[in-house]
Amino acid sequence: MMSRSLVLAVIALWPLQASAQEGPVNLWADWGETLFHDTELSQNGSQSCATCHDPSFAFTDPRESEAGKAVSLGDDFESLGDRNAPTLGYTSFSPDFAMDASGIYRGGQFHDGRARDLAEQARGPLFNPVEMALPSPEIFAQRLAQNPDQARMAREVAGIADLETDPEATLAAATKALAEFQSTEDFAPFDSRYDRFLRGEIELTDEEELGRILFFSQQFTNCNQCHQLRATPGEAGETFSNYEYHNIGVPVNAAVRGLNGKGEAFFDRGLLDNPAITDPAQAGKFKVPTLRNVAVTGPYMHNGVFSDLRTVILFYNIYNTKRPERHINPETGAPFAPPEIAQNISLDKLEMGPALDDQRIDALVAFLRTLTDARYEHFLEE
Repeated sequence: MMSRSLVLAVIALWPLQASAQEGPVNLWADWGETLFHDTELSQNGSQSCATCHDPSFAFTDPRESEAGKAVSLGDDFESLGDRNAPTLGYTSFSPDFAMDASGIYRGGQFHDGRARDLAEQARGPLFNPVEMALPSPEIFAQRLAQNPDQARMAREVAGIADLETDPEATLAAATKALAEFQSTEDFAPFDSRYDRFLRGEIELTDEEELGRILFFSQQFTNCNQCHQLRATPGEAGETFSNYEYHNIGVPVNAAVRGLNGKGEAFFDRGLLDNPAITDPAQAGKFKVPTLRNVAVTGPYMHNGVFSDLRTVILFYNIYNTKRPERHINPETGAPFAPPEIAQNISLDKLEMGPALDDQRIDALVAFLRTLTDARYEHFLEE
């Protein structure tokens, strides 16, 4: 029998995309799909990965709670987190978490990059006490072993005959399978109206085209400062995030804080809450999200504080307008609340470009709606 360290080393060396060279059958991804939907992998057997990342709702959480859809309910149907469950669509394009040569942090998973890659991310919710809440890898391995189909797939795909002998090796194989599943085309089909436009299959409306021009402009907006990955506007495979971390001055979601017990003394420090980061200058920074499917994955920001996509653009606009009426949050009728973390705000990015009028704001919303995958376009009509 191989030692635990050797098993883990072998699992780590299996490349996520290796199966693509072996033909259309991807057994790792197939196993990952079953794991993704398995509710028995939570403490009370009530929650799976798909509960908070429902494939029918662009891999976000469609459930309503006292907090609306801002944050997710835990496996106990009582616990509430403090951050919005981000879409898992296109998440495989986020690079591994690292600092680049210029000292900028990029990539990783979760809003604060605390998981280096998709496999590490898959581990987090399983043992988070306000999410799936399993107490240990040993219990995880037991749950798999009790399911004949999971035990069979673990044996056929990963070569693990006894899931409970080495729980860490079992967990490593399972999270690799989950990462493989999340790297399939199901999560990143690139078939939105925008993609079809790039391929010459459709034309955009005049309003959508104006929004597209504004979005990629170096003069009239600051959108592509953070939401453009490819070197040239209009390149195929654009995920609309550079995966950097920025503090944009998002206010506290007071409604959520009033429900989840965090209290007024709590501050979500973003990137500074990543165990690998100790630099106070990173406080309040969160990973730039993809804008793929943004029109159907609200509420918005890392804490779900804004319900409407147009409100998000109005929020960005406060950095470039002095008109008092433009500083009003239309969802509350009051001025936008102050930042939760007032230090380290990326003003060099936010203050680029002129203030936007209603026509340009509406055009940007129209363009962002074109980034919706074909299978979710029906939500745009609701």
